[in-house]
Amino acid sequence: MPKGLDYSEDEVVRYIITKHINSLILLTSVMTLTSVAAAPGDRGTPPPSGTAAPRTGLWRAWLDSPGGELPFGLELAHEDGEWKAWLINGEERIVIPRVGFRAGELVLEIDYYDSKITARSTDEGSSLEGEWVKQGRGTSLTRMKFHARAGAERRFLPPSSAKNIGSNRSVKGRWSVDFAGSHEPSVAVFEQQSDGTVSGTFLTTTGDYRFLAGGVDGDRLRLSAFDGAHAFLFDARVLSDGSLKGDFWSRETWHETWTARRNLDAVMPDSFQLTSVIDAEALDRLAFPDMFGRLRRVNDPEFIGKVRIIEIFGTWCPNCNDATQFLVELDRKYRARGLKILGLAFELTGDARRDAVQVATYRRRHNIQYPILIAGTSDKGKASAAVRVLDRVRAYPTTIFVDGLGRIRAVHTGFSGPATGDEYKKLRADFERVIEELFAEDAG
Repeated sequence: MPKGLDYSEDEVVRYIITKHINSLILLTSVMTLTSVAAAPGDRGTPPPSGTAAPRTGLWRAWLDSPGGELPFGLELAHEDGEWKAWLINGEERIVIPRVGFRAGELVLEIDYYDSKITARSTDEGSSLEGEWVKQGRGTSLTRMKFHARAGAERRFLPPSSAKNIGSNRSVKGRWSVDFAGSHEPSVAVFEQQSDGTVSGTFLTTTGDYRFLAGGVDGDRLRLSAFDGAHAFLFDARVLSDGSLKGDFWSRETWHETWTARRNLDAVMPDSFQLTSVIDAEALDRLAFPDMFGRLRRVNDPEFIGKVRIIEIFGTWCPNCNDATQFLVELDRKYRARGLKILGLAFELTGDARRDAVQVATYRRRHNIQYPILIAGTSDKGKASAAVRVLDRVRAYPTTIFVDGLGRIRAVHTGFSGPATGDEYKKLRADFERVIEELFAEDAG
């Protein structure tokens, strides 16, 4: 058994309880507060007299990014003595699992991303000021200032620049995109409304940029997304030749430039052809601890002779969460026919117990019934060394399809999630096609 993982199931459970005890106390204390009615409205419902509780309803929230305001939607509700909250990015609404308010402080905890917003309620409950903190690799933390104002305002406020006065340029359609920091192709897909509102995403070889929302003001395109893990900001200009040129910021550290040209025929390379199998026999030798420290083999007896899906992923990865949600559907659909699914988690901290807690939280979020092993840390170089079957791990998630004879029949790199529309539908169909083909071969 690997060093540092020799602990019992009871110890893991106790550690989970200890980790969340402050959140439990905070949520319990909410029950003692004066009830706040949850009625939607343009400026939200004011708190009862004498309290500093935040208004319920829609809010315009933002993080202080190096590229400027990184806005997103926030909704707060107070029902039956409990606070509830949602993050909003276009059509996406994300439930925040742990919400509490006490002594003038609102806590929004996205536990499955090891992420939390803490903010003080000011201006009689119409403003929030605080910070977003997220666990990074090792002991590093992401920290970004958080602000919010009650009311359903525009996601991006109109720019003051005179060059943006006039009719809005159109960005609707498909675009071939070049990111300065990548040699891989990318495709953008945008929808635009008559008022200039824009939604869409970027497709890359490692996954999509999920639900982006924003708009065009004159010749300026701005898009953003915040889901508790990603914090994306795009700011670009529509040039005289119709192309796009802009900047991209991720969280508080990453920045790169990008350009795009309209291309109705823009497509991504086949995600089943990006990663190669270099040592199929190494599959028999792979062994990792489960969340309770018990060493398990990828070829344990319960998997032998079965059609299998092996997912290389991280609980910290929003694209992996999209993929896992689909794998849970596949598990329910094909389990009776013998499909086995196994997750190999590559986590952020390398702290065995903390990573085990994140896996346990992830399992609970998605109601996962198949086993997950903790295979290492999120560094792709180390992941490639750990999974010696593939030439390298290019993306989280990477999905391996194995037939009943133990042969690797397909490897899929990345994941195009619900934000990609038709690409997501095609991916779902492709996964089921591969599974059905493997079952048909077994039956033959």
